[in-house]
Amino acid sequence: MAELRCRKLVGEKDDHPNGEVDTQHTENADCGPEDESGSDPTVSPDLVPDGGTVPESDVPPESDTVPESDTVLESDTVLGDKVDTSTHGSEEENDKDTPPPSKRPTSRSIVLQRLVKVFFGCLAAITCGMMYAVYLSTYHERKYWFSTRQDVEREMSFQGGSAMYYYYYKYMLSAPSFERGLGELLQDNRTVSGQTINAVEQLSLYPEIITSLLYRLTRSQDVIEPVYFYIGVVFGLQAVYVTALFVSSWVMSGTWVAGMLAVAWYIINRPDTTKVDYAIPLRENWALPYFSCQVAALTAFLSNNISATAEMFCYLLMSVTTFTFLAVWEQSHYVLFVQALVLFLLDSFDLVQPRKMADIHKVYLTSLLAAYLLQSQKNDLLACPLLSLLIASLLARYFQRNMKMGPLVARVMKILLHFYLVFTTGITFNYVAKKLFHVSESDFTLKFLQVKFGLNTTTDFVTNLLLCQDAFLAPTQELFLRLTQASVLPFYLLVLLVCLLSTLHTIYRRLSGEPMRMNLRLEDGRIGEQPEVIYHVFHTLVFGALAMVFEGLKYLWTPYVCVFTAFGVCSPELWMTVFKWLRLRSVHPVVLALILSTAVPTIIGFSLWREYFPRVLSELSELQEFYDPDTVELMNWIRSHVSTVAVFAGSPQLLGMVKCSGLTVTSLPLYTDISFFKRSESTYQVYGMRSAEDVYKLLTAQKSSYVIIEESLCNELGPVKGCRIKDLMDYSNGHVVYDKGELYAFSKHGRFCHEIKMNYSPYTNYFTRVFWNRSYHVYKVNSVISFQY
Repeated sequence: MAELRCRKLVGEKDDHPNGEVDTQHTENADCGPEDESGSDPTVSPDLVPDGGTVPESDVPPESDTVPESDTVLESDTVLGDKVDTSTHGSEEENDKDTPPPSKRPTSRSIVLQRLVKVFFGCLAAITCGMMYAVYLSTYHERKYWFSTRQDVEREMSFQGGSAMYYYYYKYMLSAPSFERGLGELLQDNRTVSGQTINAVEQLSLYPEIITSLLYRLTRSQDVIEPVYFYIGVVFGLQAVYVTALFVSSWVMSGTWVAGMLAVAWYIINRPDTTKVDYAIPLRENWALPYFSCQVAALTAFLSNNISATAEMFCYLLMSVTTFTFLAVWEQSHYVLFVQALVLFLLDSFDLVQPRKMADIHKVYLTSLLAAYLLQSQKNDLLACPLLSLLIASLLARYFQRNMKMGPLVARVMKILLHFYLVFTTGITFNYVAKKLFHVSESDFTLKFLQVKFGLNTTTDFVTNLLLCQDAFLAPTQELFLRLTQASVLPFYLLVLLVCLLSTLHTIYRRLSGEPMRMNLRLEDGRIGEQPEVIYHVFHTLVFGALAMVFEGLKYLWTPYVCVFTAFGVCSPELWMTVFKWLRLRSVHPVVLALILSTAVPTIIGFSLWREYFPRVLSELSELQEFYDPDTVELMNWIRSHVSTVAVFAGSPQLLGMVKCSGLTVTSLPLYTDISFFKRSESTYQVYGMRSAEDVYKLLTAQKSSYVIIEESLCNELGPVKGCRIKDLMDYSNGHVVYDKGELYAFSKHGRFCHEIKMNYSPYTNYFTRVFWNRSYHVYKVNSVISFQY
């Protein structure tokens, strides 16, 4: 009753000349006790005839957020459409005089509008993905003249040593049966000389196995060539990749215009967003589409405006894609560790519902367990940092059940203690697991990071070779220039600044004890209180920081820069947040936010269309040519003159192509296995200053029959001195002399790759040249040494 009297006085004070009550001031009136209880009657006393008051029993209880009808509509929202829950005084008067059944047609029309919006949004997303796949296929054909090439040249187009993956796809198709081919790969003694390996597990060949099985089951032998089927599957996954990026931006912004803008930026910045142009079989090209789907499902799962059915669908999609991501790519658990670290921060600051965090932890744990069982109980997954973080966070949460309670200072201290417990427990568990399961690669990783950040120096060949790879170098200015020219980087920085400041404000409110608001209105201007937005803020920040150190990680950062930027410029909530900070009064901020969220992406899209669409058309119309006659000549000679039981030694990238001929090699271009690097170091001694006898012993230890010497490595004139193969070998062998600040290579033996071409003893005693052209020299390793002087 005190609340009703309070509203009576306020209503009389703010009456308009026409007798209506200013409901905006009435709702904001401070009525003391009733404000604390959260009750707010929806019927004004001034509307009661004869100046009476409304009985207390007739006052409907007020929801703290939205009316019941709006809540029902929000439960039907599939892709996180924002619902305007604001009410006005005139609407309340109409609700009082109008019977409830009259609202049903309006609700049905709103639901119908949303279904139409979802339908056309899904249609646009699928269309973008399909068009991108067609674009990739056309561009690939124009670049390599793929349909007119012979098989050797087609396999050579798989650059970077990735051709070896395609060989296993061919091997599975040539096997008498699928079961026999799979069994031979599980016990493979024809890949690496002197070793029997589980090629499926060690090389992550699940994509090739599944693709070959699909080719057999669909009976595509008479319809399409195997190589086109293989490429088509990869391009189809890229279509899924683009579609998932579309959906992620759509979920956050509420409009599929953001999805189209994200796809446009992704395609324009293709050199910095994907490797599919030049190395189709790479594991990243198979795995990242699943990660993109997982991020899209996680984005929708974190949203507060999602129905129970949609939430369950997102949970199942996260589970499937997380497991597939772990199975396809051996480095995937490191990516998921970074993602889990981001979610850990959100949970620590109470920015996401605890129930949803528990479900996400279940997804991680079950996916790790399933991947562990699939990969023949691979110990690396038991000692991975992702599992250590999950176990440590669960233990810390169990011992700190009241972490999110108390005043500001107490909660800050509890969070700091929580960080300490999680990281110390995680590091301890990880150390114990590696000792128990004998995982030694962590020692090399620590040594590599020490050298990378200047904390130590080393002459180790493998470490220095990795540090010289482009993927492990810091990004150059060209990356930022390309992103700026495409207009994505300037808008990204602006969107990130607004969202980050709003997120920090939200963190402060959480630490101060303010509860989480489940339903936000556009007028609130709190973009930083949406959990899905907060996740992408930290996602781009963490992966961006890693990309600033290792350029190879830009492929995990730039696609989501496009998604996040497109969401920002198309989101009315972001513009409303800015206007609320500026306290805009001259123009209605809601109307202006809606106008800008439509006008700005339209202008950006028109400018991108005008500048880059002609370039895309020129790429598709221009006929390029892949011309490497020396390598083609070498591969043809190997296939026609070499026995199938021969073993070849050479650089890993070249051996990847040699493997396509079905021969055994001494090493493989696999950067995740240190043992292959060590074997490659022995082969690379042909470019060092070693004696013929030393090189012969190293090659025969690996049972090599032939060794390939490349002119490009022997006479390499690299732009960075110290990163050439011969320089790295000199450092490793201790053949470097410092004189007056200059580095010189000195040894009592000449450089092997130069001396062996002179064709004199003792080199002719151990090796016999059997093939040469301008780029390659092939020497047979003599099984019987003939001493000639």
